[in-house]
Amino acid sequence: MDLKQATDDFLMYLQVEKNYSKNTLKSYAFDLKLYASFLTKHDRSLNLDDLTAATTRRFIQEQVLEYQIKPRTLQRRISALKSFCVYCIKENYLKHNFMLGVQAPKSDKKLPVYMTLQELLKLFTYLENSTDRFATRNHVMFKLLATTGMRRQELVDLTWEQIDMYNQTIRIFGKGKKERLLPLHPILIPLLKEYIEQQEHYQLYPTEPVFLNKNKMKMDPRGLHKVFKDILPKAGLPPKRYSLHHLRHTFATLLLQNKNNKVDIRILQELLGHESLSTTAMYTHVNLEQKKACNSFIYAVMKKRLGIFPKRLI
Repeated sequence: MDLKQATDDFLMYLQVEKNYSKNTLKSYAFDLKLYASFLTKHDRSLNLDDLTAATTRRFIQEQVLEYQIKPRTLQRRISALKSFCVYCIKENYLKHNFMLGVQAPKSDKKLPVYMTLQELLKLFTYLENSTDRFATRNHVMFKLLATTGMRRQELVDLTWEQIDMYNQTIRIFGKGKKERLLPLHPILIPLLKEYIEQQEHYQLYPTEPVFLNKNKMKMDPRGLHKVFKDILPKAGLPPKRYSLHHLRHTFATLLLQNKNNKVDIRILQELLGHESLSTTAMYTHVNLEQKKACNSFIYAVMKKRLGIFPKRLI
């Protein structure tokens, strides 16, 4: 079978049977189209039975050397090809696994970038005092992101029927259309009420989007990101350092740092909508700073009172 025909079947399978989100489908379609373009460019056959692991490795090599594609993006593309290959074998489109032995490159594990509590308060102070045309909308949007940890796509997809003001909860449809219920922080209730009062009656229909752009159309992720970047310098924060996703990191990190409300890592996993606990575990890096502070305290006490000099714990 031809690669392009098999790709169409595969994407339909993901949409209809697996119920994948539009963004995931878009990513898979792009990655498989890129692979097909590579084969055409190098005069390789598009017949599934002619595909080999060696050809795929050439594709990966080109992505790295010619296009400087980052490891995380390559991991996604290889994952898409592996899923595609499994599907084709299952449907008897393919007899051999042309992805067998192909390994994704390891990516550098970087600690998440997040705002300190003082920086977050700077952002909040600006939002609270802004007299911009869209001040109330922006105030609600960014405080909602910072106090719930939701993704930006989840925010722009938000409709009024997902918000329960009475129970102070918000229902989120995350990756793979998985639902999770998040608590609404008390500071958001009066803000939401103020925002509701500014809307036209038809805009409050249950299935209507909560956040609109300047053209009164549904806000999109790029537009949301641009608004955030424009606000950062006005709030006295560096626009090149922070992105919208860093508000999600900030929510998770500050939640774990809060000594008054100890949050279990599994609860944080549910709040963030992570499928794997290992993904959530990256936020436990904040404990390192707490351990260092504790270690310094213990060291000072033992030195002063006991006259001994223990080795540093960290």
